[in-house]
Amino acid sequence: MRTRTSTKSIIMFLGPAIILLMIFLILPMITSFFISLTNFNTFALADWSKAKFIGFENFIDLFEDELFWKSLFNTFYALIIAMPLTIILALFFAVLINREQTYFKNFFKVGFYLPFVTNTVAIAIVWKWILNPEYGLLNWFLGLFGINGPNWIGDPNWAMPSIIMLVVWKALGYNIIIFYAGLQNIPEFLYEAAELDGASRWQQFLKITVPMLRPTTYFVSVMVLIGYLQLFEEPYMLTNGGPLDSTLSVVLYLYRQGFKFFNLGYASSIAVILFLIIFILTILQTKLKKTEY
Repeated sequence: MRTRTSTKSIIMFLGPAIILLMIFLILPMITSFFISLTNFNTFALADWSKAKFIGFENFIDLFEDELFWKSLFNTFYALIIAMPLTIILALFFAVLINREQTYFKNFFKVGFYLPFVTNTVAIAIVWKWILNPEYGLLNWFLGLFGINGPNWIGDPNWAMPSIIMLVVWKALGYNIIIFYAGLQNIPEFLYEAAELDGASRWQQFLKITVPMLRPTTYFVSVMVLIGYLQLFEEPYMLTNGGPLDSTLSVVLYLYRQGFKFFNLGYASSIAVILFLIIFILTILQTKLKKTEY
């Protein structure tokens, strides 16, 4: 009788979450995979019978699509630079805020976190002004040192670095808070013992802080990896993928194919490939973390 009541309680607590997970996550993933095997387009939206099963033809076309490879290169370009930059800067600022000598800690925490909760449209407008080649704040600042700033979002060579600056700046606040919470959990007696042994601040950081933050760093790196591989809002709002597709990300290309050209079958094949990339890289990160212990 007691076991039956316990099972009933488990179903009551987990049931709604599992149903929502099935409706909003599992079902769309399965549907997306099946649509990727069809030529689903705008005509099939009104009548599903007009969608024809074409097997892996979308995937074959995708691997021959130069624009897809360009978007994949741009996404990994942003990921490879932005990911370590975000983690290192977030840890650096979290350590600074965590110091006993730091005043106005709450002010800095709110200040760093504010961009994360601010609407990307508003942020993009402000950054367009900052990066403007004629009257932008950044070029004005560089001009104080005699440097002629480039056309940040109009030059194909500088457009992606501009996007990276924006995404790193926006992602810093959330990750600083995560690292700060991790730092709070490190026992103080470890640092006291290290000081008695004559360890310098830098040695304490390398031998105590970094190892004790491994689970936090792993969480942050996984979340940052997934977030940057799904880069969309920033290039969409700031450059719309230009100039010359230099900021076209995989998700932006997916959006164009799905909601601009209504090639929903083709767009679904892009979504499936992106899912597989994220899944494989996350598994590799998990394996790498296990080998460290």
